[in-house]
Amino acid sequence: MNLFKSIFGSNEPEGNNSKVNWRPLTDLAQLNEIIQESTQKPVAIFKHSTRCGISRMTLKQFENEYDLDDLVAPYFLDLLENRDVSNEIAQRFGIEHQSPQLILIKNGEPIYDASHGDIYADDLKRYI
Repeated sequence: MNLFKSIFGSNEPEGNNSKVNWRPLTDLAQLNEIIQESTQKPVAIFKHSTRCGISRMTLKQFENEYDLDDLVAPYFLDLLENRDVSNEIAQRFGIEHQSPQLILIKNGEPIYDASHGDIYADDLKRYI
């Protein structure tokens, strides 16, 4: 089991080991706040399945690359715990659900999304 955890990580949130100052996205009402916040600073939503090894590896890669704290407000969505929020994101922003998935919201509109192996923190810099 320890080998599995070292390769794919655990089901625990990244916590203090992460370079990203994640804000948990757990409530539908937060989507209205995110839309408002995105008029001041772009908002990144990382949709993650805590049971998926690919999602875990993608998250770790993203966190290792991340250096955008002053430029982006990062939100973390645990898909297994908050599927209703994920479904509302897909409907509200017109973006097909993927996992893992990264969505960048600016001025209330999605301006970038990527999934699986196409998720890179450096790509966000082009859209900020």
